[in-house]
Amino acid sequence: MLPASRVLRAAGLLRPPGAAPRTGAARRARCGTGQRPVWRGFALPAGPDLRHFLRAAAAGQPGPSPELPPEPGCTPGAPKVYLETYGCQMNVSDTEIVWAILQKNGYARTKELGEADVVLLVTCSVREKAEQAIWNRLQHLKALKARRPQARAPLRVGILGCMAKRLKEEILHREKLVDIVAGPDAYRDLPRLLAVAESGQQAANVLLSLDETYADILPVQTSAGGTAAFVSIMRGCDNMCSYCIVPFTRGRERSRPIASILQEVRMLSDQGVKEVTLLGQNVNSFRDLSEVQFQSVAAPGLSRGFSTVYKAKPGGLRFSHLLDQVSRIDPEMRIRFTSPHPKDFPDEVLQLIQERHNICKQLHLPAQSGSTRVLEAMRRGYTREAYLELVHHVRDSIPGVSLSSDFITGFCGETEEDHLQTVSLLREVRYNVGFLFAYSMRQKTRAHHRLQDDVPADVKKRRLEQLIATFREEAARANAALVGQAQLVLVEGPSKRSASELCGRNDGNIKVIFPDTELEDAAERGAPGRAQPGDYVMVKVTSASSQTLRGVPLYRTTLSRAAASH
Repeated sequence: MLPASRVLRAAGLLRPPGAAPRTGAARRARCGTGQRPVWRGFALPAGPDLRHFLRAAAAGQPGPSPELPPEPGCTPGAPKVYLETYGCQMNVSDTEIVWAILQKNGYARTKELGEADVVLLVTCSVREKAEQAIWNRLQHLKALKARRPQARAPLRVGILGCMAKRLKEEILHREKLVDIVAGPDAYRDLPRLLAVAESGQQAANVLLSLDETYADILPVQTSAGGTAAFVSIMRGCDNMCSYCIVPFTRGRERSRPIASILQEVRMLSDQGVKEVTLLGQNVNSFRDLSEVQFQSVAAPGLSRGFSTVYKAKPGGLRFSHLLDQVSRIDPEMRIRFTSPHPKDFPDEVLQLIQERHNICKQLHLPAQSGSTRVLEAMRRGYTREAYLELVHHVRDSIPGVSLSSDFITGFCGETEEDHLQTVSLLREVRYNVGFLFAYSMRQKTRAHHRLQDDVPADVKKRRLEQLIATFREEAARANAALVGQAQLVLVEGPSKRSASELCGRNDGNIKVIFPDTELEDAAERGAPGRAQPGDYVMVKVTSASSQTLRGVPLYRTTLSRAAASH
């Protein structure tokens, strides 16, 4: 029998001789909730959790090793997790949150699928094609499970995110392949779900929350050394557009406290990140209610000619305040935001974008359709005319602004005339960047309950091809206007097609390719050198296509210096 001291030490109730006391942060790292029982004013040290006992039982051992469990995040032999991300930028941000939670609970990260003990897919449900990609991937993982050596613990597979919320029952019961299902608001519960899965049972949590924002979790950047990062500022959506599944998979709108957002952006600045994109399903309806003194502030007005299906929400610090504060953190850090709704562009936001040199002069204005009749069926809250008035106002307020948009073709009841109105809107606005898709009916949406998906698939395909061709034609013309101009480019790294060229993006978020050569520094602080990821380079544009600019590099500079010279 083991001495009592060794048993207590194995359970984490007694520190080894000479061991330093654990900090509160180290203790909290073992628990997804951050809570521990407190006896007589002190917290119990972290011991083996349920996962350790289940793993020991599966291996035929009587219990955990009598040695103290290693600290999370640095365990040699810790279970390895492999993460795959599908869909929008919000899922990229969610992946970083998931990894932060798992890292604190003793998991190691692997980029090799064959090494993984756990495979987690962060999924998208906005279109049928996105879900089909997951079903196809699961077939590959099924084969991987079957080939796994018996000497290794069984491979555990998890589906996270929007598809998990929408199709929980089907995912769990279809071929019994998936072990874990977790919705967008259940990531804190992953350690428990994984522990249950290790006992051979399926585990699921897809409950939506009215207040979960993961504000206290600093995401672990999944691209170490990267020049750009995403920062989630809010979750959910209240707009209830008739085609959209997001309110049903991600819940109601709720915003992170500004203080936690600023803390994350400062951390990214300290790490050398040069571009931050503020993320949300409806990012510019941000409303921080965490500070009592601002809870009675009047609601800002909507863009002219726009309406909502819900009443105006008074109180809280708004997006303009957040954007102002974020832009002040680092004058050398570019700020972008996506995805906004056209209804939430008060003049103070437009004025701020125009005034601050580090807020990119690039806006995403999702139109979805150029037909007022279709927009009404979509419950977008505006007409074609109101949308065009907003576009003109934005361009008057922010000269040279780059515009992008989303479009859905083949929505319920869309006629050929409706389609041609969308084609004409693409020509009239002339977007620099576009995201165009054929409509895909989603269960639970208003369209699913009230409308008929009556546009044939071949018609959707033809209309989509025409929209894409029109967009590319107009984008090529818009980008051609930049030929001969100098553009400030944030270098991302080598071009994918040529190691002798560098790739980056200009203020308008358009890809720019240029030769990798020795360049003078505009600050004249040293000898000529080659640009590195994270550097700003002034590039003279020599040619343009619908998606890419090419040019010759002039010199290295800084964001502040470039703004001062213009």
